[in-house]
Order: sequence, then structure tokens, then C-alpha cells
Amino acid sequence: MTKRQALVTGANKGIGLAIARGLAEAGMTVWLAARDRERGAKAVAHLEADGLDVRFIEMDVADDGSVQQAAERLSNEISALHVLVNNAGVLIDAATPPSQLPMEDIKATFEVNVFGPIRVTQRFIPLLKTADDARVVMMGSGLGSMTLMTDPTSMFSTVNLLDYPASKVALNAVTLAFARELEPYGIKVNIVEPGNVQTDLNGNTGALTPEEGASTAIKMALIGPEGPTGGFFGSHGRQPW
Repeated sequence: MTKRQALVTGANKGIGLAIARGLAEAGMTVWLAARDRERGAKAVAHLEADGLDVRFIEMDVADDGSVQQAAERLSNEISALHVLVNNAGVLIDAATPPSQLPMEDIKATFEVNVFGPIRVTQRFIPLLKTADDARVVMMGSGLGSMTLMTDPTSMFSTVNLLDYPASKVALNAVTLAFARELEPYGIKVNIVEPGNVQTDLNGNTGALTPEEGASTAIKMALIGPEGPTGGFFGSHGRQPW
């Protein structure tokens, strides 16, 4: 029986690395994508040392040519892609007020957090369709929920950023669009929020470990045919948009 194949973007550290490990431990061949070859190869070697089937593929989700080259390489290596996790993301500036945030930072954030998942998903759709029952997971955020950001009892209501939350709200709509188009092909597309995780994005100040933050993404990547599509999920189940 041919092993199921997974691709995780931004997977050389943090939540992405934990997702890659979790999917490999579930028996999949995992393609660990990162834009930095040295860091990516180091991450792969770390997982291989634990006996996991993980392979490096160079990809910058903000670069059309890089994504295309990665798609072409993978098409030559495998016949089908069963799981795609769009994990790569950036938070450029968490201190500047919205009224003073440079437009170039806003554009750069959207380039990775919104346009990145779009271009990666578009390029890999042929391999996903070949799998018949593929799963696509988008890495969202509680800061992408308008409901949570306006709920005074939620920790997300205390944060007032412009570019990062706006990009994650946009990614919600992207998720729904792909879910509706790809459902007839047996492909389920969902978005998850990892919780307040210790990552480089927040200076490792989160309350959860990367492994804890990766759990929902791994769960949604492995759902069966009865599982949902076009939903927003966290560790406690479905989340409000």
C-alpha cells in the first residue's frame, strides 16, 4: 500500500514543525517546506533521527516561482497529495498602532498570510484531486474571528492590531471559497486556530507549547469522510467566525 503524502509549509520550526512531526508519527510521508534550505534541512534531520519519514522541499510561499518549482518537483516525486497544511505565516509588527502602520508592512503580511495559502493551494490542486480524499488545513487565528475580537470576555478582544487580524479574517473567506469548490472532489478544507502558543511571532510568550498548538491542525488533517469542510476549529471544537 502506497503511503499517504503530506505537505506542511513554514515547517522548519514552531507549530509547523510540530504538525510535521505529528503527521509523520501518524504514518505519513511528510514534505517539510521552508524557504531557508539550511534551516529546513536541519529540521528534517532532527525528525529523521527519530525514525520519521520526512523530506525537505524548498518553498517560499510569497514567491510565485518558488511555489511553482516546488509543485513541479513534488509532481515528479509523488502521484497524489493527501494532506496540505498551509501553516506559514508572519506577524511583522505587534507594537505600532493601526494609524501608523506602514503600508509596506500591511502588504507584506497579506502576501504571506493570505496570498501565500491561495497560491500554494492553487498550485497543488492537481495533486490533491488525484488523492480523491485530500485534506487542506489553513492556519488561522482567534484574531481572525470578528466574534471573539468583539467579545469582552475573550482574550482576543484585548488586542488591537491591523494587518495580522485582517489577514486572518481574509483567510477565513479564502477557506470557505476553496471548501465549496473542492467538496465535489472529496477534498475537505478547514481553518484552525492553535490558541495562545509559544512561537517566534509572540516572542515565545504563549501559554501553550507548539505541540499543543499543532493538535487541532493534525486532527483536521486526519479527519475521515464523515468529517466537516468549510469550518473554523480550535481545541474546543468549532469556533465563531
